[in-house]
Amino acid sequence: MTLIKSISGIRGTIGGNTGENLTPVDAVKFAAAYGAFIQKRNPSAKEIKVVIGRDARISGKMISNLVANTLVGLGINVIDLGLSTTPTVEVAVPLEKAEGGIILTASHNPKQWNALKLLNEKGEFLNGADGEEILRLADSEDFTFAEVDDLGTYKKNKKYLKKHIKEVIKLDLVDVKAIKKAKFKVVVDGVNSTGGIFIPALLKELGVKCIELYCEPNGQFPHNPEPLKENLTDISKLVVKKKADLGIVVDPDVDRLALISEDGSMFGEEYTLVACADYVLGRLGGGNTVSNLSSSRALRDVTEKHGGTYTASAVGEVNVVQMMKDTDTVIGGEGNGGIIYPASHYGRDSLVGVALFLSHLAHKKMSCKELRDSYPGYFMSKNKIQLTPQIDVDKILETMASKYKDEDVNTIDGVKIDFDTEWVHLRKSNTEPIVRIYTESTSQENADTLAERFITEIEQIIK
Repeated sequence: MTLIKSISGIRGTIGGNTGENLTPVDAVKFAAAYGAFIQKRNPSAKEIKVVIGRDARISGKMISNLVANTLVGLGINVIDLGLSTTPTVEVAVPLEKAEGGIILTASHNPKQWNALKLLNEKGEFLNGADGEEILRLADSEDFTFAEVDDLGTYKKNKKYLKKHIKEVIKLDLVDVKAIKKAKFKVVVDGVNSTGGIFIPALLKELGVKCIELYCEPNGQFPHNPEPLKENLTDISKLVVKKKADLGIVVDPDVDRLALISEDGSMFGEEYTLVACADYVLGRLGGGNTVSNLSSSRALRDVTEKHGGTYTASAVGEVNVVQMMKDTDTVIGGEGNGGIIYPASHYGRDSLVGVALFLSHLAHKKMSCKELRDSYPGYFMSKNKIQLTPQIDVDKILETMASKYKDEDVNTIDGVKIDFDTEWVHLRKSNTEPIVRIYTESTSQENADTLAERFITEIEQIIK
């Protein structure tokens, strides 16, 4: 079963059987359900606009055409940004005064996957209740298409590359002058998707010399597109070879940002948010932060250093955003390299992350590696167990929570067990048919050992 319906959108593999994969029929059905939802939400609107955009994956054009024409068939006006990024569509929705947005991307998933990521009128992901309503509409096929004289319109808009960059550069804490003065040289891995267009364009505006690696937006991912250490050997070597100041890696839809230090070592996608938060909190004189339960303790440490309060949310961008709003947060995000900066918008944005990080590095006047070494030394191990229909995930999680009930256990999203110097988080993924096992400790060896221990315990439960 590779059609996944969750708060992260409708995601599946291309081809196969209807209802089990993201086939053209499924794309049309869920686009229609979303369009009907938007119409019901705006009953008095004379016209309804929806912004769409896609990453560069091979199936993108096909899925985009299906979604656009379905919305037009409902009487909705479509503004198509074409090759774009998730944060760009999020920025475009309120600027276009649209009632919603759809991003066609499966984010970090391999090339056979695609997805419909659904936005509200603020350019933010829909909440759980709204997502459930769309699933209900899809199941019941409760939508009415427009008659011929009432069809929607379709318009392309290719101006948002420049508009998004302009929005980033005008942020108060983005110090363009300091970045230009630093004369950085950077290698960019765009994984042959839209990051290969947007990140080099941003760097050019910031006066940064850019060396492009895999920046041809043809959807042929040259490595696993998830920006983890094991997938980034090519850029690590090139950063050293070109004597660059750092490397920048994004996923296919450019909402996750990973950094490589000048010696080819991982800055660590967990520490992207930590560094950006350190900069923002330092410039603002403090403030609150939020990240999800699977994120590093380092953000908590940095936040408290600046006199602020750190809060953890359930995994999922919509959950992080809601917690950020509830706690009046100045910066937050997810430990997978997702920076959410409310002064810009409530969405993970690698362009904002790059601009804030380079501002920080320019002000610190130190190397990327020196900056990384200045932060608390935590190490994570990220593992997963493939699910089959026979595996009872709820039983696994309940068993683990009961077994470790004498420890600090959090069950708002799977099971997180906090020990004195380390933690483990077990949860069912929103985006893949897997159980994620994340651990963090004071050394990589300890984190790996903790992960292996819990994987063994889970496998024993499954047997």
